[in-house]
Amino acid sequence: MPSCSQPPSGVTLEEMNSFLIMGAEAASGLLATLGLSVGGFAYAARWPASHIFGKALTAPRRPGELALTFDDGPNPAWTPRLLETLAEFGVHATFFSVGKYAAEQADLLRRVSAEGHLIGCHSWSHADLAISSATKIREEMTRSKGSIEQVIGQPVCYIRPPFGSRRPAVFRIAKELGLTPVLWNAMTYDWSDPYAEKIAARLSAKIDRLERKGWATNIVLHDGDGLKLGANRQPSVTAARLLLERYVHTHRFVRLDAWKA
Repeated sequence: MPSCSQPPSGVTLEEMNSFLIMGAEAASGLLATLGLSVGGFAYAARWPASHIFGKALTAPRRPGELALTFDDGPNPAWTPRLLETLAEFGVHATFFSVGKYAAEQADLLRRVSAEGHLIGCHSWSHADLAISSATKIREEMTRSKGSIEQVIGQPVCYIRPPFGSRRPAVFRIAKELGLTPVLWNAMTYDWSDPYAEKIAARLSAKIDRLERKGWATNIVLHDGDGLKLGANRQPSVTAARLLLERYVHTHRFVRLDAWKA
């Protein structure tokens, strides 16, 4: 019987070494392929410019137009202050509301709608739809859409998936429910950055760059938090004011339904 250090009968040591090397290369190639697959899925599911899983409304080639959009509300602590700021400048925005907050803050959501802003849904519970089952995706969309429509008495036609996270089922179910998926082309980490001036400066740089390239800008800020009501969104609300002060006399602010897909 050959020892553990000897090759099997009929196989030379050189052949065995070659076999082991080939196995290692194959394993390395498999791992690389798996890594690319994971990376490719992450890009398709989360990168806002990706259309691999389906097309979403982002922004048209209409330089000079800006859409202010706000996610994760309504927030009783900061949405009212944001509404006051928008009214001061005579600008209408788009709010993507979390369904469970819409139900809890019905009066505030009615105020958002009554003041002329467009309301879309942002799922029921701020779920990551790219890793949710089709049943869960449908439930999140249907429940959120229905809750908001019941409160404001108007149809809801737009959805922004939380985190911008999607997969083919998200687009299929959205279409079945009459919802247009929406992404963005200008966002910073405003939900975690305490400095409004920095948030506004980064967004301004994106706006100016997109305009030079001939694009309108779909701006994301947050008036709420997907995990809890009452989050401090002072930096985001102040950043919105700074953007309005800079662009309101030179650009046209629009709701997203001005860019119907």
